[in-house]
Amino acid sequence: MKLLEGKVALITGAARGIGKAVALKFAAEGADIAFTDLQIDENGRATEAEIAAFGVRVKGYASNAASFDEAHAVVKQIAEDFGHIDILVNNAGITKDGLMMRMTEAQWDAVLTVNLKSAFNFIHAVTPIMARQRSGSIINMSSVVGVSGNAGQCNYSASKAGMIGLAKSIAKEMGARGIRANCIAPGFIITEMTGALPEEVREQWAKMIPLRRGGTPEDVAGVAVFLASDLSAYVSGQVIHCCGGMNC
Repeated sequence: MKLLEGKVALITGAARGIGKAVALKFAAEGADIAFTDLQIDENGRATEAEIAAFGVRVKGYASNAASFDEAHAVVKQIAEDFGHIDILVNNAGITKDGLMMRMTEAQWDAVLTVNLKSAFNFIHAVTPIMARQRSGSIINMSSVVGVSGNAGQCNYSASKAGMIGLAKSIAKEMGARGIRANCIAPGFIITEMTGALPEEVREQWAKMIPLRRGGTPEDVAGVAVFLASDLSAYVSGQVIHCCGGMNC
């Protein structure tokens, strides 16, 4: 039996990058997949087709994760379409980097709203469903900079630190109802975003990593499968670093 057979996973911001890799890995392990993105365009439909190739049910939903009302509406629709929701991966996120002295209020608000408030929105919407089921796994996609901080990323670091505090608090609040909550803290992961960095910057990053390479979205997805499955049935309120030893 596959690790996630019979489970329904909801993944936010999953039309590309780490979210897409998580969706594909979950599907390979037998989970039905509901994913959201700001819009389900040609790229989103292509992601649907890739996931469907694993023989699971899949549907992409256009939804603004930062909107409380939209998050609740889409969770209600997913529960109707799929019957239940067993796994929530809060992956939606953006960056608007800049030094604190030059950072605008708009840059701060945008990152905190998309990255952190979206996680609150979806957890708020999903936990009543999971509580009735007496089971559920919530995974917040944090970052190593949420633990260690990073110059030029005060807004992003604060949002990712908030994801950790949120998961730990939910683990304490909802554990008696069979709901687990954990965080993944990726390090330097090679995505479209990091791939746009100059070669010398990427080489510099690699030198800081004991494994001497950047991670892949699939590396992160492997950790997500562990946290979503019964392999981690007694793991809650934890932060797993997926960083090649960079933050060890």
